[in-house]
Amino acid sequence: MKTALTILLAFAALEPFSLSARADELADKGREISQTHCSRCHVIGDYNPFGGVSSTPSFQLVVNKLADWEERFSTFYTRRPHPAIIRIEGTPAPVDEPMVVPIEFKLEDVDAIVAFARTLKKQD
Repeated sequence: MKTALTILLAFAALEPFSLSARADELADKGREISQTHCSRCHVIGDYNPFGGVSSTPSFQLVVNKLADWEERFSTFYTRRPHPAIIRIEGTPAPVDEPMVVPIEFKLEDVDAIVAFARTLKKQD
């Protein structure tokens, strides 16, 4: 019984590290997705400081200046102009097909992008 309790306590002590590692993995995945698919239009961290489209907000601007940034990132695929080019697995296709090849994401990819965006938030 004492051995089982010791093992249980050891796993409980490691849990915060495990959660932190999973959060880091999710943010890394989000960074990769963002750099691959979002950097055409958006400046993303130090990856492309002189890239993006001038009329498009940088990830840093959204994260650090808008109080509802997390909701915006979580629903970006529903906000113009994204529905024209983004498809989320399991959601219906639009009535009018886009003139470009759509980028296909899973909802987990959106979570990863949000996790990455969180890393861009300035510490107060």
